[in-house]
Amino acid sequence: MSNAAIYPGTFDPITLGHINILEKASRVFDHVTLAVAEYTGKPNFFSLQERHELCLEATKDIPNVEVQTFAGLAVDFVQSRQCKIMIRGLRAVSDFEYELSLALTNTKLNPQIETIFMVPSLRYMYLSSSMIRQLAELGTELHDFVPPCVSAALIKKVSQR
Repeated sequence: MSNAAIYPGTFDPITLGHINILEKASRVFDHVTLAVAEYTGKPNFFSLQERHELCLEATKDIPNVEVQTFAGLAVDFVQSRQCKIMIRGLRAVSDFEYELSLALTNTKLNPQIETIFMVPSLRYMYLSSSMIRQLAELGTELHDFVPPCVSAALIKKVSQR
């Protein structure tokens, strides 16, 4: 794929910070795939299907973005799509060490794929999915943090627990 990028992650749930990175990437690349990972390495709040559906709804107004799910390594998914660019978001210095080690590991696994780091707008720098899940469990209003579809899904999920 020419001038395309893939933005992989767990998106459990997708936040306005993720959307901000995606919007920025969609202005740089002709086509961006938001790739929702099946394996997260930790217990999921939302199932893969739920995360996929929430990402589809949250990104429906960004015309050059598609949402796909994948299993296995992100670099393998990127390569299977004939893509060479992987987008990763960086919020703070605390993210840098983890993201750098991930990017270097991905380069070792597949040197053909480049990782591009994008920084969200200042208003989203502190957002994380884990923080959002905690806020939801504590009954906090979420409209400043996640798209409306995600807020509704979080409220429903928390009430079922």
